[in-house]
Parts: sequence; C-alpha cells; structure tokens
Amino acid sequence: MKRPTPQRATLADVATAVGVSRATVSKALNGRGDISDETRERVLAVVAELGYRSTTDPTPSPGRRSIAVVFDIPASPYIVGVLQGVLAATTEAGVDLLTRLAPDRSSRTQRAVAREWVAQQQASGVVGIIGLTLARPDGILEASSSAGLPFVMVDPVDAHHRQMVSVGSSNWAGARTAAEHLIGLGHRRIAWIGGPEVSDAARDRLYGYQAALDASGVEIDPSLIRAGQFAIATGAEFARELLTSPEPPTAIMAAGDEIAVGVLAIAHELGVSVPRSLSVMGFDDTPQAAWTSPPLTTVHQHLEGMGAMAVQTILVMADGHQPSSRHVELATSLMVRNSTGPVPAQ
Repeated sequence: MKRPTPQRATLADVATAVGVSRATVSKALNGRGDISDETRERVLAVVAELGYRSTTDPTPSPGRRSIAVVFDIPASPYIVGVLQGVLAATTEAGVDLLTRLAPDRSSRTQRAVAREWVAQQQASGVVGIIGLTLARPDGILEASSSAGLPFVMVDPVDAHHRQMVSVGSSNWAGARTAAEHLIGLGHRRIAWIGGPEVSDAARDRLYGYQAALDASGVEIDPSLIRAGQFAIATGAEFARELLTSPEPPTAIMAAGDEIAVGVLAIAHELGVSVPRSLSVMGFDDTPQAAWTSPPLTTVHQHLEGMGAMAVQTILVMADGHQPSSRHVELATSLMVRNSTGPVPAQ
C-alpha cells in the first residue's frame, strides 16, 4: 500500500503555530527590521521545526550546481565589474549563478536570521556563496561555516571571522605606486579622499598613500586626509572643502574612481583646471575612468579576475579541498591618462 506523501508546511501553518499573521512571518523570513527580535526568533524557530521552505525557492536541477553571489548595492560600477568575472567563470564551469540581496543590515547579525538565510541558499542547491564588499558579514560567515557551505568574500568590509576566505587586490602596493607617481611629478601637497574606515581595501589604500609620502620625506598632513563612502557625493563634498581652503592641495588621490568623478566635477565647477592646476588620481579603473573629462589616471585592479578567482575558490572548497591561500591578492597596475600632470608653478 502506497504511503501518503507528507504535506509540505505552508506560510499559513507557520503563522498559525506562532500566533501571528502571514505578513509578519514573511517579514521575519526576509530580514525586515520592523518586527521585534522576540517575534523573529519565534518565527524562525517554528520554521525550522516545521521544515518550511518558500514555494518561490528554485528547485535545483539534478546534477547541476549553483553559486550564490550576495551584495548590498548592485548599482556600483565596481560591483558590475566583479559580477562580469563571476558570470564568465560560472558559465565556463557549467555552474548556475544566483544573485541575492543580503538580509537587512539591522538583522543579519542575528544568528537565527543568518542560519535561516544560509539554509534557504542550501535548499536552492547552492554549493557556495560569494560576498561582494558585504557589510557586517560575520553572522552569515559563521552560519555558512557551521553549515559546511563555502563562503568567499571579495574585498571584505568590517569582517572579523577568523576562517574567512577572501579575494582582493594589492591595494597597499597600488596606492603607494599611485602616490609615487604624483610625487615624481613634483607634488607635495597631496590630499587623500578615502572610503569607509571599516573597509579593508580603503584602509590598505590609505596606508599605501602614507607609506609613499613617508618614504619620500613628504610630511603627512592630517588636514589633507578625508574618509567617506565609495561614492561620487563623497568626492564632491570633500573636494569642495579642500579646493576652497586657504592652502589647497595640488593633487587629490581618491580611494575609488567614483570618488574621483566627484572631485573632477567640483574642480570643473570651481574653475580649477585639471591637470594644469590640480592632478586627480583614482583607483579601480572602472569603465567610466576612460570617459571622464579629462580621462582619469587611476590604479587598475582586475575586477573580472577577482570575480573569476572567487568562483574557482568556491568550486575547490565545494569539492572538499582547502584553498591554496585563505587571502588571495591580485596584482594592480597604474593607468596613466590625462588627469595628472606636473605640479603647477608657484
């Protein structure tokens, strides 16, 4: 006699068991921040007990593997560049690629939320996760490690998980080379507009800039150093401050191309000629760098190569092997264009 197929738990079953609405259950599963922590914990406990899985989760094809890539801000040219490398590498390897937004920042540090999110990825057939500059990732890293699911971070941000595997660029060396280029052009008042202080990449680039100045005997002036987000608005805000100060810099180094675009915009608005009166340096070499006015001198990092390396590392780990290195750095190179020139004559 054929046994009846067990009925799959539904969202309504979870809501009834917890004593809340289906909307509240949905908010808990999606990491929304407008419900209490106590309610979220109760919902996730019942979800685990009933074995509930969303009906919208894709069913993995037999014999197919998939990798999930997760990020906070998909619109960045940097993210797009790395994603191109991820997509090319997964296509070549015959692996499916799933894109994911991480749980809400206010809830992703909660263990229950992180565990449930990771379980959802595994239920979708994911054999590994790639995080792209993902903020506050430790909860998800810990949950992935506990579940035996490989996780690779690209350019870590405020991550402290001891067993984290990461892929990045030689940020320190790249920034030092860029600063040495400006020093070689005669610049001594070189300002720095950096990225978030919690970003490993931004911090290493700042240290590279400082190392170049120190090695050349150029005094590091704290009044010329700023930090913000990797955004055009950051470059615009701090460039206005620096260029309207009593002693403006003759060169500005930006920790990212988007910051440099903001610097160029303000220089143009204030009538400061680039590079005759001001040299501007970027970092990343995103496609927009060649199309700014003037074209941007910047540090090239192999964004597609970083994405491809992350995929290769995930597949090695998914096959049960340890990566050759837990922290991979790809080489950078200086792309000299027209936004840098000799220090202006006094």
